[in-house]
Amino acid sequence: MRHALAVVFAVVLVLPRASEAQTSLDGFGALSLNHLTALGDSGMPVDFGGRVSFEFVPGVQAIGEFGRLGNVLPSVVALPLSFAPVDLRVSAFYGEGGVRLLAAPRSAVSPYVEGTAGVAHLRLGVNGLGSTAGTIARAALNLIDTRDPMLGVGGGVLLQGGPVHVDLGYRYKRILTGSVMSSILSAGQELQTHQVRFGVGVRF
Repeated sequence: MRHALAVVFAVVLVLPRASEAQTSLDGFGALSLNHLTALGDSGMPVDFGGRVSFEFVPGVQAIGEFGRLGNVLPSVVALPLSFAPVDLRVSAFYGEGGVRLLAAPRSAVSPYVEGTAGVAHLRLGVNGLGSTAGTIARAALNLIDTRDPMLGVGGGVLLQGGPVHVDLGYRYKRILTGSVMSSILSAGQELQTHQVRFGVGVRF
């Protein structure tokens, strides 16, 4: 009987906390600071994606994110290519998970920081060579079509009102690739992106 009462007491204590836990779904777009010189280019790469988050204790969220990085080539490579007739880009589709810490989870304005880890699928895009030459170039550089580990950190502020919130923030993502072809295309620099991000989501 004593053990049964202890179990009931524990459940009573846990249920209110579980009922306060929230799940969120978000969609976002991002401007990569790597390639600000391409702002006038109608073909400017776009970063976008979605995420789900679950608050398992107040102020601490488990997050899962998927999305696309339009171009992860470093600016030392992308800038000279912007003046060339050939458009060469390395994009990435990715999925990752991590943890977000919120300073004021029940406030209308809540700063936050987060860290993530996942996998990125790199893909090479070549335009401006013509159909035949482009096909040959893509086949020759197909070695960059790889899956590599990715790490990310970021921070920002959540603006919350009712079930809707707006996410304004910064993200740094780095792809840990070890392939020779990736090193050649990036001129030995890191494959990474610095993002200014805008997202909108709902909680339920």
